[in-house]
Amino acid sequence: MKYLSTIPVILICGLFISGCSSKAKHATEATLNAAPVEKAAIPVKVATLAKTKIARTIDYTASVLPFQEVNMAPSTPGRIDKIYVEVGDKVNRDDKLFLMDRTQLYQLKLQMSSLTKDLSRLDTLLRSGSVKQQQYDQLKTQYDVTKTNVDFMEQNTLMKAPFSGIVTGKYFEDGEVYSGAPTTQTGRSAVITLMEINPLKVNVSISEQYYPLIKKGMKADITADVYKNEKFTGTVYRISPTINTGTRAFNVELELPNKNDLLKPGMFVRVSMDLGEVETFVVPAYTVMVQEGTNTRFVYVERSKQATRIEVSIGKRFDDQLEIISDNLKEGDNLVTEGQARLINGDLIEIVM
Repeated sequence: MKYLSTIPVILICGLFISGCSSKAKHATEATLNAAPVEKAAIPVKVATLAKTKIARTIDYTASVLPFQEVNMAPSTPGRIDKIYVEVGDKVNRDDKLFLMDRTQLYQLKLQMSSLTKDLSRLDTLLRSGSVKQQQYDQLKTQYDVTKTNVDFMEQNTLMKAPFSGIVTGKYFEDGEVYSGAPTTQTGRSAVITLMEINPLKVNVSISEQYYPLIKKGMKADITADVYKNEKFTGTVYRISPTINTGTRAFNVELELPNKNDLLKPGMFVRVSMDLGEVETFVVPAYTVMVQEGTNTRFVYVERSKQATRIEVSIGKRFDDQLEIISDNLKEGDNLVTEGQARLINGDLIEIVM
């Protein structure tokens, strides 16, 4: 009996639950079918972009380099007879640097002396018809080869300075054997190192956007922190024909006269180049945003009542103004100047006064 009396209660509960589920389902469907709520437009203030004429000056840091540097070494290993210079010595072109053992050279000279005599005798006999031309030609070839070897040994036993400069490294002493193995100091095979320090050179890596403006013969102002009141002038003499794909920059070499030999290779310097007047966009610094965690900078402009994000490069700073550079900006664009911090790309915006 008790069992039978519980059946109506169960049926009533089931019907109640079914009714609730049906109502929930209808409510969900009604929500899904409802029209989406449009996001309200974000109020912003804008300013019209216009190009401004500015004096373009670019500033970089660099290190001073020798104009030329050579690690002097003979062509073959051998004993060093004499080194004529010490570190810090100034030398002129063709000054003697060091002398290698010349035993092999003396042997070749004796051989050439003998061949010279034989060739002279054969020349006389050839004119009288006593020897064949072929015999003379064979001896002449042997003489020419020996003379070439003598000239080569002359140049590679007595080493001379290829240019005027200063000795910056000496890695052996008189009587030691040069093996041809790299030295600990330079990692290269050398007996001495010679540098040309007047003039010097400075290598500057310049952003690709300035490539059309850099020309050979342009001047650059160069200063060194160690000489507060000195200013040096460099001249562009070589421009790289390619752009580095990793850094988006190209290399420029400056020739730098070393006034009173004040500058030394390795010194830190600042380089400033005047590129003349250019027209560019200059905007308030606060309108330029920085993407968090990166060095990416961007601005917002209004296009079709939407916020459009445009990445920019930064040029010169003028107090609270920044030069911005982008191929996607054009004169007449409405630059967002207030409210940009609340925007994301594509947001609806409303321009207010």
